[in-house]
This record gives sequence, structure tokens and C-alpha cells, in this order.
Amino acid sequence: MADFSRTEWESVCDGCGKCCLNKLEDEDTGEVALTRVACRLLDDATCLCTQYPIRHQFVPECIVLTPKTLKENLYWLPQTCGYRLLYEGRPLFDWHPLVSGDPASVHRAGVSVKGMTVPEFEVDEDDWDDHIIEEPT
Repeated sequence: MADFSRTEWESVCDGCGKCCLNKLEDEDTGEVALTRVACRLLDDATCLCTQYPIRHQFVPECIVLTPKTLKENLYWLPQTCGYRLLYEGRPLFDWHPLVSGDPASVHRAGVSVKGMTVPEFEVDEDDWDDHIIEEPT
């Protein structure tokens, strides 16, 4: 993956939207829980960032995933994430757009967060634990 062009690297993203969900990390165990509370830039209908090229202007803490930063971010990436799968030497799922040839296949497979999120500006951060979900797989 270190030799991927920017276009190749970006194509590994399956468009599930799970990485744009806010997560809660247990300070004692390091366990990461997924919530349905989405980044304010996530479009719930498409599972894409509405401001991807300039997202850091709005969300400075948004992670820039690169071959160099991948390993340090694996612990919170979704289990179905293409970047995680390739890093771990596992194959992409049949529904992954690189395999299926169809960007909507991730939604039809039911592994995206399409239609199940709430915007972060509608939920007080102290209440995020009320929105913990299991990862759609």
C-alpha cells in the first residue's frame, strides 16, 4: 500500500461512513465503542463527507489516513474497513466497490451507516453513550 498512488489509496475506502461516526474509548481497557453520532460533515444518505477536500477547515481533528498513519489508527478502524483488511493481509469483501465495481454495493450489503446516524450537533457529548451501536457487518 505504501506504493499506491493517491487515487489508488482513496479507492480502498468502501464508503461505509463508519469512520465518520464518533467513538468512545474506555480509558482503562482501550476498547472503542461505535456510536451512531456522526461527524457534522457526514451525509447520512450517501455516507460521504460533504466537505472532504476541505474538511480540516471545519473539523481540524479529522484523521488523515495514509500508509504512514495507518498502523497507529488500526485500533479504531471498522472491522470491515478496506484499509484494515489490506494491512492485515486479508481480502476485501465481495461488496467492496473495488470488487463489485459498484459504489452502492456497500449500502445494499447493509454494512454502511446509511440512514442510521444522528448529527453530532443534535446530541450532547455527555449523551453519546446512549447512542452506542454494534458495527454493521
